[in-house]
Amino acid sequence: MNILKLDERLERIESLLLANKKVLTLEEACDYAGISRSYLYKLTSTGTIPHSKPNGKLIYFEREELEQWLLQNKMFSEVDSGESTKYHSKGSRIS
Repeated sequence: MNILKLDERLERIESLLLANKKVLTLEEACDYAGISRSYLYKLTSTGTIPHSKPNGKLIYFEREELEQWLLQNKMFSEVDSGESTKYHSKGSRIS
């Protein structure tokens, strides 16, 4: 096997293992959510995203809470909502 195929297989295995973890480190949360480390730090410092700092230094995220946070403000398509008029997320009508 060439090195590229091994790297791809290793990444797939790591992502499968990550999906089974309940508590994620900052690095794992970045990979899981697909956001940069600096942006995730900003979200934690402003209290925007749920996280834990058990010893006051390292930051941890509960995977289920992270998923809920990522899926907040869900937008529905016209087909999902069953209405013929499109709406913004705040409910105002688009002309």
